[in-house]
Amino acid sequence: MKHRYFGEFFAGIGLVHAGLKDAGWTCAYANDIDPKKREMYGHRFGDLTHYHLEDIWATDEVLSRIKVPLELATASFPCVDLSQAGKGRGLRGKSSGTFFGFLEVMRGLKKRGQLPAQVLIENVMGFLSANSGVDFRLACEALSELGYWLDVIVVDAKHFTPQSRPRLFIIGALEARVSGDVRHEVHRDATESNDPLRPKKLQEALSGLQLETGLFSVRAAPLPPEQRMVEEVLDLHSGQWWEHQKVAKHLDAMSENHRSVIEAFRCGGAWKLGTMYRRVRRGISRTEIRWDGLAGCLRTPRGGSSKQMVFAAGFGELRMRWMLPKEYAALQGEPNFPLHVSNHQALFGFGDAVCVPAISWIAEQYFDGLSS
Repeated sequence: MKHRYFGEFFAGIGLVHAGLKDAGWTCAYANDIDPKKREMYGHRFGDLTHYHLEDIWATDEVLSRIKVPLELATASFPCVDLSQAGKGRGLRGKSSGTFFGFLEVMRGLKKRGQLPAQVLIENVMGFLSANSGVDFRLACEALSELGYWLDVIVVDAKHFTPQSRPRLFIIGALEARVSGDVRHEVHRDATESNDPLRPKKLQEALSGLQLETGLFSVRAAPLPPEQRMVEEVLDLHSGQWWEHQKVAKHLDAMSENHRSVIEAFRCGGAWKLGTMYRRVRRGISRTEIRWDGLAGCLRTPRGGSSKQMVFAAGFGELRMRWMLPKEYAALQGEPNFPLHVSNHQALFGFGDAVCVPAISWIAEQYFDGLSS
């Protein structure tokens, strides 16, 4: 079987790799700057010979390490400056601005006649609105200048694992891959309305693009049903449950509505497990629970408000604790990921990653049809 090689930029712990591997792809090059993420990547895949620990801005060094022509390049560049905590820096920020370093590598590959036929860019939904939409437009137009026709979709991890995690994916393909195939509709206008993959806000952004190429769309299969079964991921018998004083503190920080819900669960004759998160509402720190079968979006544990918590209520008891690394892993679609690092390192690696089966779905729906 012929290998389909891809390069994984901003590779992190390798969850894009895991998703594409499940879809039949082979990683020929991986790049990141974080040695701790590289360590976790090694635990997952064993072979680190293709993992290049280097700044993406070291263009010549990066190019020198790409030995095999790539069919696909992926880039899950840092979201720090695109998220609500990014203070509006967007692509002008030091972290998220590394997207331009990725573009320099792509231009270098084009110069030597090895521009990947396909590209996949992934980031948070804030990418769409950062800098009043200018950053999204600049990114799309830069990819178009390289020669890529574009489709942009929103895929939420909740269709694959019980985690609410909507992400924006820019999919690019060279013209030879999108023309002359009845499965692909190539056009220059925004996509049709009432499309769950392309919500109204995204369609409006697409309609304002000035591309040298254009837009295309693939007639993808419907997204799977939402996986609202977080209780199957959370472990009642593992982890260090908090002492009474800490539980009472978080209970007191709940709104009246959330407190009444959790008290009802406590009085029930069965265990109810769910997740909790700390948020600031009108200047007041609140503990909020989710009981809809989904966990909130996993984040990196930079502070207490960024860490997911778990509650278990029933039979007159109420328990609370921090979410475990193995639960983070399962929510990202990697329940068997080897966990040989500290809890903090593991939570950081998974919170800064992608949902594996979502990547596999995109590969099967898009890249299989676009490959030669």
